[in-house]
Amino acid sequence: MTNEFTINRQQGQKITSLCRECHRETKHEVITEATLSGSHGPAEYPIEWSIEHQVIRCLGCETISFRKTTGSDQDYVQVGEDEWEYQPLIEVYPNPREGRQALTDASLLPDKIQRIYEESLQAINDTQPVLCGIGIRAIIETVCKDKSATGGDLFNKINSLVGLGVLTQDGANILHKLRTMGNDAAHEVKPHSLKELGLAFDVVDHLLLGVYILPEHAKKTFK
Repeated sequence: MTNEFTINRQQGQKITSLCRECHRETKHEVITEATLSGSHGPAEYPIEWSIEHQVIRCLGCETISFRKTTGSDQDYVQVGEDEWEYQPLIEVYPNPREGRQALTDASLLPDKIQRIYEESLQAINDTQPVLCGIGIRAIIETVCKDKSATGGDLFNKINSLVGLGVLTQDGANILHKLRTMGNDAAHEVKPHSLKELGLAFDVVDHLLLGVYILPEHAKKTFK
């Protein structure tokens, strides 16, 4: 095992990162950076890893944040036939997603769905990306069960929700993307980025609002 520690105080490097004040991804400047890197495993097939610690400043609102990037040469994901992309775990402090609020009237959700929804919400607010990804899949599975979706696997159950009138085809296509995200989290222990999880939670909120909360309000309003 070998370790190396370096400090880079050169300013000017530009990166894209979530900003807690702008509430979106913006360009940031790296003010200073400290990198810890090394290798482990057998000498003939070592695994190279690195952890970057950065103090960054948003070039829009000038908010200062701390950014930590952890990865190794095992964190490359195939995105094309001969194309691979480095996807390390990125954490930003304070968490720009921290304090995400639950849906208004989430208490109208069925008990099991409300519980897994609240636990998944806590996971994203606590920056636990793997648990959040698993929770998103669990929400979809529980909705399928609650709506008596048919099929031998989650893929077919989501499709059956279209025939039941619960989802549009476009809605089903989006849920398939979230299903894949949940599979990666559950079976590959793959953490997704805060941006991906935030968008996934937006979709989940829209699903639960349309399937449960708005219909309940409609029943009470239009008797």
